[in-house]
Amino acid sequence: MPHLKRAIFLDVETTGLDPNQDEIIELAMVPFWYDGADRVVGIGSPLTGLRQPMKSIPAEVQRLTGITDAMVYGHAIDPRMIAAFATDSLIIAHNAAFDRRFVERFCPQLADNPWACSMAEIPWAMHGFESTKLSLLGLARGFYYDGHRAVHDCHAGIELLSRALPLGSGDSALKSLLMSARSTTWRCWAINSPFDKKDILKARGYRWADGSDGMPKAWWIDIDEAAFPGEMAFLRTSIYGRSIQISMSTLNAFNRYSDRLNVTGYALP
Repeated sequence: MPHLKRAIFLDVETTGLDPNQDEIIELAMVPFWYDGADRVVGIGSPLTGLRQPMKSIPAEVQRLTGITDAMVYGHAIDPRMIAAFATDSLIIAHNAAFDRRFVERFCPQLADNPWACSMAEIPWAMHGFESTKLSLLGLARGFYYDGHRAVHDCHAGIELLSRALPLGSGDSALKSLLMSARSTTWRCWAINSPFDKKDILKARGYRWADGSDGMPKAWWIDIDEAAFPGEMAFLRTSIYGRSIQISMSTLNAFNRYSDRLNVTGYALP
């Protein structure tokens, strides 16, 4: 399709929540095309597959997904096929912080693709939605689908992206997502912040990282360019009370939601 851009909505079902121990049991990728105004204009045929894990699928996961050991027995997914299907397209997932880590571990080539998150990078709450859960967003937009299977989630996600957000200019959810994906943000770690300041940090939106993923063990927050000066002033005056070097990482679509962040020092003014 000339003059159109291709993206892929991706979803996986897994045996658990830990990408270092658990495994993918189902993967779906649904391609779609969007125009220069960031509007969905076409959807392609999906690539889907089941995969037998090394261990039996936990009973809770079988109940949740409907995927049983018998269904995946003897099935495999070829990572080379996944990479060839994805090419260099933007990959969108609803909770990319989960999906990207599993997928990059299974198919390292997809670490080179830009990624975006339809759950985190669209301001659903600002537009009156009470939940960012995919099935509940669908209900709020007036459609119901059979969730918990990967390809159904992909089609539901594309449907959400194709619709205009309720408030503001009437732009599509996809346009809002792409504006975020094209931007650069920064992750700021408040390393060695005083223990008695934790409630102040938490109230401001900082989250705690335990360092188990190789990143700093500290409270952290993601900020954009407009918020950068104010956040540095907050840390200088309200947390540390002095000049200090903190740790920062630059985030974009190529490393956001991954464990591949470069950490550099930044001296508070």
